Amino acid sequence: MQDKPEIESCPECGSREFIKDSERAELICANCGLVLSDKMIDPGPEWRAFDHEQKDKRSRTGAPTTFTIHDKGLSTIIDWRDKDSFGKLLAPKRRAQIHRLRRWQKRIRVSSASERNLAFALSELDRMTSQLNLPRDIREASALIYRKAVECQLVRGRSIESIAAAALYAACRRYRIPRTLTEIAMVARANRKEIARSYRFIAQALTVKVPPANPSDYIPRLIAKLGLDGEVQRKAIEIVNVASKNGMISGRGPVGVAAAAVYIASVLLNHKKTQRDIASTAGVTEVTVRNRYKELVNKLDLVVKLT
Repeated sequence: MQDKPEIESCPECGSREFIKDSERAELICANCGLVLSDKMIDPGPEWRAFDHEQKDKRSRTGAPTTFTIHDKGLSTIIDWRDKDSFGKLLAPKRRAQIHRLRRWQKRIRVSSASERNLAFALSELDRMTSQLNLPRDIREASALIYRKAVECQLVRGRSIESIAAAALYAACRRYRIPRTLTEIAMVARANRKEIARSYRFIAQALTVKVPPANPSDYIPRLIAKLGLDGEVQRKAIEIVNVASKNGMISGRGPVGVAAAAVYIASVLLNHKKTQRDIASTAGVTEVTVRNRYKELVNKLDLVVKLT
């Protein structure tokens, strides 16, 4: 059975606004009332749940697969609660038997050296992403990059911690999450130099397409940490965009350019912050902020009045 072609506009009036009637299984034009489609299939479950407990009881499928667990979440787990299916406590003899089964089940889940390597690395990734408050998508992406590194035997002869941190940094760069290498090194169990070396190695070996870092990605975080308003943020992003069009960003550190743009915008809009405050918040030196500030002011012909 072939799916019906997706309706982009109403053939009667050309409107693109539709109303989906779930009770009658119809798609209706909101402008003229024409029924565009009927007998629509509902892909959802046939049951209803009014709370999380009902949803868990009535669901007949397991949890989705994930790359953040070494076995992708496909293995079974014995529950930690010593209760039977009716919610009653187990007898002491039965409880001891379940405890032994639970212990052996944990041992069986990680049986080979490669699985132990993967389990340790993924736990490290989970710890680092939690400390950096990164979203779930970044955890999945970094776990996938690490799995590819293991498949290509890139981990052999290198520390697991540095490769895991490098995979996390590559995922952040790939999806434009503003986290610097210094921030990742602060939560990783490897130094910055080792992580940078591992990142260059896996990026070249796996041909990971990483876009160049954009200074505008770091501006919202700086604005939030400094307690400045949205007007300063818009002005700073505007300064960075103009500088990017003039080719002034290439070869410069994105964090330093972002810090200088925030400093200029704060002075222009009379929300003054010192260079020391902005430099310490951005994690760069005052000299870097001062040099980038002078370049932007001179080449963009900005008039900044300092008091």
